[in-house]
Formats: sequence, C-alpha cells, structure tokens
Amino acid sequence: MVLLSRNADRLFWAARYLERAEDTSRLVQQFGELFDDMPIDDPDETDRRWAPLLAVCGDRSLLASDATERDVVRTLVCDPEQPGSVAACVAAARSNLRTTREVLPREAWHTVNDLSLFMDSDANRAEDRRFRSHVLGRVTNDSRRLDGILTSSMTRDAAFQMWRIGRYLERADMTSRFVGVRAASLMTRREDALKYDEVQWMGVLRALSALQMYQRSTRGPIEATSVVRFLLFDSRFPRSIRFCLDEIDRSLDTLTRPDSVRRTVANARDALIATMGTTADGADLDQAMDWVQTLIGKVNDAITDRYLSIDGG
Repeated sequence: MVLLSRNADRLFWAARYLERAEDTSRLVQQFGELFDDMPIDDPDETDRRWAPLLAVCGDRSLLASDATERDVVRTLVCDPEQPGSVAACVAAARSNLRTTREVLPREAWHTVNDLSLFMDSDANRAEDRRFRSHVLGRVTNDSRRLDGILTSSMTRDAAFQMWRIGRYLERADMTSRFVGVRAASLMTRREDALKYDEVQWMGVLRALSALQMYQRSTRGPIEATSVVRFLLFDSRFPRSIRFCLDEIDRSLDTLTRPDSVRRTVANARDALIATMGTTADGADLDQAMDWVQTLIGKVNDAITDRYLSIDGG
C-alpha cells in the first residue's frame, strides 16, 4: 500500500460526494422539466413516472409503486439522513474539505461552506415545484464553480490528482446508472409510448449536460442507439464513460506505483468496449451497464487499497 496524504484522501471523497450531488440535482431537475413537456392528465401516472429515478440513483431498495413525486424528491434531494441524497452529499463534501483547508484556494472553501449552509436552510424547499429549480440550480452551479476554482488555482500534486480521479470515477458511475436504467427502459417501451420519443431522448441528453455536444458531434437526428453510443464511447465528451476512464488513467501518471490500479481501469474500459453490440437492445444494455458498474466499483476498491487511508470517506 502506498499511503498518500490525508489531504489526498479527503479530496478524493469530497470530489465523489460533490459529483454525486451535482449529477443527482441535474437528473431530478430534468425529470421535472421532461414531464412538463409531456402533459399527463392522471396525477397518479405522474407519480409512477418519478419512481424509477430512485433506481437510477442507486436506491432500488426504496422503490415502491406508491412513491409520489414528493417522496422521490425528498429521498434524493432533501433528506440529510438518507445516504446519497444531495443534502447528505453536500454535508459530507464539506466535512472532508474542512480538514484540507490549508491546501485549498480560499474561494474553494468559501464555495462549499456557503453551499452547505444553503442546503441546511433551504433543501426542503425542493419538495415544492415552485422552488425546486432554485435549490437544484444552486447545487449544480456551486459544484461546477468549485471544480473550476480547483482546476485553475490548485497545484498539480497528488491531492489534486485524487480530486480529479474522484470526480471522474463518480461521473462514470452515474452515467452508467442513468444509461442502464433510463435509456434501457426507453428502448423497451410499448409502441403506444413512442409519440414522445424524441422529447424523452432529449431529456436523457439534457440530464447529462450532453444535448448540445451530441448535436455538434453527430449533426443528425436524436436517435436511441446513437445517443447511447455517444454517452458510452465518445472520447471527447467529458461525461461519457470512455472519457472518464481515460482521464482517471491520465491522473494516475503522477501517482506512485499505479500499475495495479491501471489494470482495473483497463478492465473497465475493455468491458465498456465489449458493450458495443448491446446498444440497440434495452435489456442487454441494462445488464451490460450493471457489469460496467461492477468494474467501476473495482476501480474504486483498487484506488482505496493502493492509496487511501482507512478512515477516509
């Protein structure tokens, strides 16, 4: 084991928590906007459409046929006692960064501390549609602002590289979850559900901040298979799984003895490439993404075993 500084450890976990908070905020926001574009007369049907978002965010155990929109938003955004919620992730990120203030640009600490205070006071307002965009937008914007501050102002040492690895590892995991659950479900719908097909695939892209870059890259129609391949394999888009794994590999260049971690990254990349033939079938795609998520988890385990202290996270 090559134990890095506690600062590197804390930054790795803070990065994962903030990426999870940002990505979950965007998913919840886009789900709401999507349903505004697809008017539904039956309120119960609206609630049923929200429930699968729990699975996207890794909370399959909480799935229930009677989960309402408010239940889903409370679980994923507002509840600080719910592991993986936006509120809990922001609090955990602040806790990790609080002990690394000596290596952070001052603006970085102020940004995450202010965001944490905001969530303490305003997170519950996200349950109300009137205020949800304000709460979720604040999380997304502050997360990106913090990442920009560190990228533009922080020394490229092991602590910074672990920040990058944490961000990209969590991002790859969240993209694989969203593709595996949401995109796969769209591919297996009944024929009578296809009238909003393009709108829903636009929602998939928007949820991952990918719509404009997809349109620039393909210059064609929004079509299921090409959307999935863009999100999985595009080597230039920062939220594709391929890009994230490549960036993790690059960050390992500056760390001591990275060979064992690199092998797990290569295994995950090979598994991703092997999914190329599943991108046109929803059931196969869901199963393939489960396997990719397993290997991403192995990358996390390899990083933890090689570099991180036992009391991190």
